[in-house]
Amino acid sequence: MTEQYDPYENAIAERINGILKQEFDIDKDNTTLEIKRKLVHNSIEIYNNYRPHLSNYMLTPNQMH
Repeated sequence: MTEQYDPYENAIAERINGILKQEFDIDKDNTTLEIKRKLVHNSIEIYNNYRPHLSNYMLTPNQMH
């Protein structure tokens, strides 16, 4: 995703990839691309609408914005 393959060039994308892998374990399933897309979509829905964040005063991102 970066020109020089440096993770610091694209920190936001690296953070998102880390959250998807560490919190939602989407890289653990050996499934089809269609199912992976649904998993990512569901993870984003949970992350933005249901999961409170300490940095947002225990509000979800959608509540904070």
